Amino acid sequence: MSATQESIREMTVSDVMQHEVLAVEADWSLEQLTDFLIDNSISGAPVIAPDDQLVGVVSLTDIVRQNRLPEQGEDREVAHNVYLFDLNRQMDRDELRDLHIRHETSVQVRDIMTPMIFSVSEATGVREVAETMLKGRIHRVFVTRDSKLYGIVTSLDMLQVIRDI
Repeated sequence: MSATQESIREMTVSDVMQHEVLAVEADWSLEQLTDFLIDNSISGAPVIAPDDQLVGVVSLTDIVRQNRLPEQGEDREVAHNVYLFDLNRQMDRDELRDLHIRHETSVQVRDIMTPMIFSVSEATGVREVAETMLKGRIHRVFVTRDSKLYGIVTSLDMLQVIRDI
């Protein structure tokens, strides 16, 4: 095994995580959420409760899925699988504008978020994080301490690890 391969095997979340995490609140409207994601140029964020407990994750995919649901009163059955669809390319400004909610809605982040949370500790190996992201088809894993959000590892962070090999 090469020295590079060995160093990657020894890397942990603490080596690649971002400490500054932009989070949203469960009672935000879809308009607030959409503006927040676009203004910060991010595709998703953790959802936290007033006591800073991590309660879910929400992404542009969830907004798109919500906008494609039948109107209220129609019979709807939605499978809430974790990230079945990928946003495989960078969205241009016109596409992002199309995601903007144009009408007043009572839907809140808590209504569309994914309550399944993929969290790890700082000591978790980078290889394990990569495996979790691949199996779960997810783009972000949260680093927690005592059930509170402490950091984040995104697919971009993992690509930086590969780039630096």
